[in-house]
Amino acid sequence: MGKWKICCLLSAILVLIFVLVSVTLYFTLFKPKHPRIILQSLTLESIRLVFPDLKGNVTLGLTVTVDNPNYGGFKYDNGTAYVNYRGNLVAEAPIGTDSISPRSKHNISTSVIIFADKLAVDNNFWSDLLIGAFNFTSSTSLHGKVKVFNIFKLKASSSSDCNISVFLHNQTTDSVCTYNIKL
Repeated sequence: MGKWKICCLLSAILVLIFVLVSVTLYFTLFKPKHPRIILQSLTLESIRLVFPDLKGNVTLGLTVTVDNPNYGGFKYDNGTAYVNYRGNLVAEAPIGTDSISPRSKHNISTSVIIFADKLAVDNNFWSDLLIGAFNFTSSTSLHGKVKVFNIFKLKASSSSDCNISVFLHNQTTDSVCTYNIKL
């Protein structure tokens, strides 16, 4: 009878240690981390303007890296990148459904076409054109799921907001971005 009690006690202690180690690993090393969206490059691909009616467009090349720091995969749904000029929506770029392997990065490249007639409705457009600099804001969101060991599945979303300056004279761009992540 005494041997069974010792055996049960040792088994219970081993199960308790296994559970404690598993929970500790889950909340430290294997804790689901937030996927991040990082703007890698923003290039001015082309400018086509026709005066005096102000027709044409500005094409920006956009490369975004989605960084998945998790030990599980991140699968995201369709998303959209929005570009605003002084509060007015002037362009959209679709981001298709995809998945990212555990602990890897995934590049998404797209072109954003900004139509000049949408820019021209703002009263500040002509002064910005004479100066040769336009300030835009962009926002991108990705929603999906993080899977750890195909056991734990959590909803996740990552978004970025960027202030983008486009300089016409030397055809360069500059951007500053902030990121918001929810799990």
